[in-house]
This record gives sequence, C-alpha cells and structure tokens, in this order.
Amino acid sequence: MIPADISRRPTLWLASGSPRRRALLEQAGFVIAGRAVPPREVDETLRPGEPAERAAMRLAGEKLFAALDDPALPEGAVLLAADTLVISPEGEPMGKPVDAADAVRMLSSLAGRGHRVITAVAVGDGEDVEEILASSTVHLAELDEATVRAYVETGEPLDKAGGYGIQGLAACFVERVEGDCSAVVGLPLAASRALLARSGVRPAWMDRGEKEYQREFSNE
Repeated sequence: MIPADISRRPTLWLASGSPRRRALLEQAGFVIAGRAVPPREVDETLRPGEPAERAAMRLAGEKLFAALDDPALPEGAVLLAADTLVISPEGEPMGKPVDAADAVRMLSSLAGRGHRVITAVAVGDGEDVEEILASSTVHLAELDEATVRAYVETGEPLDKAGGYGIQGLAACFVERVEGDCSAVVGLPLAASRALLARSGVRPAWMDRGEKEYQREFSNE
C-alpha cells in the first residue's frame, strides 16, 4: 500500500510562551511553526476548593481556546497548550509564586519532602480537542533558609510552579523523580507525542524517513 501523503500535514503552533516546553518539543524533533498569542490573557488564579487535576485541565483548555483567536493562526493549524501545577504534601495546589516571599514559602514547604507535580496538555484545532494529565512525584533534599533565600534571589523560581525549576539551578535540590521527568519540566513528551500524532502532527525525523520510503516505493 502506498503511504499516505505527508505534504499536507497540519502545522504545530504553541499556545504557550514557555521556552521550556518549546525546547522539549524541539528536542524530540517537532517543528514549531509559531506561537499563537491570545488577544486576552488567561486568568491562572486557582479557584477555591478546585481539585488540582481539574484546575490544570481547565487552564490548559482555556489557554488553547484563547489562542485560537490569534488572527495570525493559519487555518488547520494544531495547537498545543499546557499547564503545570505543584501539589504540596498537604494537598495544596501551587501555581507560580506571586512574589519572592511566596517563593520562599513554597520552596521551604517542599524541602526534604516528596510532592506531586501534574501537567495537563491540550491538543487540537478548536473543533477536535483532546487532553491528558501526567503526574510525577519529586523528592527534594533538605534545604536551610539561607539556601532557599539565595536561590529565590536569583529570580529563577518566580515564574515556576511551586517556586523551583527542576531544569535549572534547582536541579541540585532534586534527590529523585518518580514518573515522567519531562512532565515535571512542563510537558510530558511521550503523552504529548501520542496526542499530536492523533492530530496528524509528528516529529520531522519521522517524515524524513517516510519520504525516503516513498521515493524507494515509487521507483520500484
């Protein structure tokens, strides 16, 4: 059977300004056509009493649908949006700290203990949207107050859920991770690849291999 035409695959656009998510996708071989910028900012405030899993799924979906209003988005483009939350050992959902003092509070409460990190991913073109949720457990080392404050003063944790970035300076705080490490950074790659494949988007190296096969097939 002749392989399906790959010249009309939909383009991938990110409904996210996160350089970490972009880097993860590019590391896996995905070509990102652009970033869809929503005309309005999504309010990421957590609702009182809302379960963390539901909040992450809601926010990922809201980010995707807001980005669909970007006039620069081409017809047929596939969007990927995500939201990551840290859940304290007491079950408190943690988004990004509001200021340095909040970052100190967050990281101090996580130091020396295990906690969950969840990332919700939404993929689709507006008509068909699928979502998944990935969960990992991170164990941080004991940290004294001076270390926590010195880290917060670097500015790194101020835009990170839970007040730390596993892919940055805080990597030396992490004793072990149970689950998908890429999900802790901000995007579960294996689950995201599966979602994107169902929308017709796959890594460029897969298309290159298929093109070679098509050439060989047509010459037979």
